[in-house]
Amino acid sequence: MALNIDIKTQDGDCDVFIAHPEGNGPYPAVLFLMDAFGLRDYLYAMAKEIASHGYYVLLPNLFYRVRRSPMVDLKFPIRPEDMPEAAKQLMPLFQSYNPEFGIRDTAVFLDFLAQQKQVLPGKIGVTGYCMGGGLAIRAAAAYPDRIAAAASFHAGNLATDTPNSPHLLLSQIKAQVYIAHADNDKNMPPEQIERLRKALDQAGLRYEAELYSGAAHGFTMADLPAYNGVALKRHWNKLFDLFNRTLGNVKTPA
Repeated sequence: MALNIDIKTQDGDCDVFIAHPEGNGPYPAVLFLMDAFGLRDYLYAMAKEIASHGYYVLLPNLFYRVRRSPMVDLKFPIRPEDMPEAAKQLMPLFQSYNPEFGIRDTAVFLDFLAQQKQVLPGKIGVTGYCMGGGLAIRAAAAYPDRIAAAASFHAGNLATDTPNSPHLLLSQIKAQVYIAHADNDKNMPPEQIERLRKALDQAGLRYEAELYSGAAHGFTMADLPAYNGVALKRHWNKLFDLFNRTLGNVKTPA
């Protein structure tokens, strides 16, 4: 089952996509945090894939303060020659976004999930992509008693020199964490990957962090030029392994 609705926040109405199995459940909940290209057919398909494994999935538009979905006036799949125009359209959205917005919104999304009769009471899983990957780490730190699992895929700037870098929040996390880096990602260079690893070890988390060889930033996105089919399959296996351990082994991935 899938539907589009609005969720009211203190800053406006956030358009979201929901997917869950047929029936009343209850099902473990997953908060799906988008990449910068936002809600679109491919992310809907990803949400449905997660739901098909027995989860109630909430996919919000993180840029709702500025624009409802879709984020760009371009046809998907995006071709390499379309990327400059896509970047031009996305830049104002990036510039308007603050991670604090995401943390504030996450509380609303977690409350919404907790109120749904189809959702199994208990802790929630979070998975994020690109910008959503960084927010997944921040969310797990901000709501440690509500998030049991946090996955981050091809996120950049997770361990910068800035005072609000995500890696400085790791000691607050109680969730199990999985982080997948692309080895061709200028926004997450080797020095940041190493800094993040040291911070993860120091925080004493139960985690796995991996470098996907031959993968570029955005490798899970089949409608973008960076797509890597082998890396996408590995991502699904790792994601469901994490959720099965922490939220319940609902259905073994194919």
